[in-house]
Amino acid sequence: MNISQLTKDELILELEKKINENNEISKNLKKTNKNLKESENFKSNFISNITNEIINPFSSILGLSKNILDTKDNDISKIKNMAKLIYSEAFDLDFQLKNIFAAAKTESGEIEPEIMNVDINELILSVLNTFKFKANEKMLSIIFNYDNNIELKNNSFFKTDSDKLKLILSNLLSNSIKYSNAASKIEIKLWIKNNKLSIIVEDNGIGIDKKNLDLIFDRFKRIDTSINSINKGHGLGLSVTKALINMLNGEIKVKSKINVGSTFHVSIPESEATNIDGIALDDNEFFFNNDNEIF
Repeated sequence: MNISQLTKDELILELEKKINENNEISKNLKKTNKNLKESENFKSNFISNITNEIINPFSSILGLSKNILDTKDNDISKIKNMAKLIYSEAFDLDFQLKNIFAAAKTESGEIEPEIMNVDINELILSVLNTFKFKANEKMLSIIFNYDNNIELKNNSFFKTDSDKLKLILSNLLSNSIKYSNAASKIEIKLWIKNNKLSIIVEDNGIGIDKKNLDLIFDRFKRIDTSINSINKGHGLGLSVTKALINMLNGEIKVKSKINVGSTFHVSIPESEATNIDGIALDDNEFFFNNDNEIF
């Protein structure tokens, strides 16, 4: 286009067009720069999590194993105590690895929902049974409210991603156990209504400061690491939980009060997928001391 042939109005329009194009390029560059910074932050957090959440438990397991080997055969009580510590460290290591791998796959875009007909009752009981040992360490009572689950009793199958839902529940329960006051209780409620699964996890713990409620799901933010912080370290578990819930088109809300406790409310709609990969069941053994309290 020959600029000398343009009228005054056409020249103004052409200049405005160029300015808008430059603004759009500038916006794209800023967005790309932001993505690169977040990617670098993720890599930094990922390496930090490997150091803190993997190397440290490995060191503890190796040290405890060596102590067992050096213990006299007749000192069974000492061996059992160290074996419990090894199990606890290995449990934490396995759990953190699941979160780290889930975060890495989410960041790289390599993870998608795998929809199945999930038996919600069996899934929640499996998660509770998995964390029974950790709850017992702090003398916590975990109450699974069965009474409000009429629809779950009649038909506990729900179309969703079994593994992702299990990790979501595991992270919420793990946080509640970690930050609950010793010898207190955690209450879990599940129900299905209007093709939507609702989950509430409520604890009587140290709580979260109101100013930090918007930060606890952000893996790139690091809030106060004092004793009153629910997000010591990098908060990878909660950021993974939020990402998985978003992937399932759900939402998560949290209410909390310092020194009173926290309540997490998750809502996930049933998948409309027609190509179902299969049925997800879990046969883990589980024990109750009454209709709804877990040992």
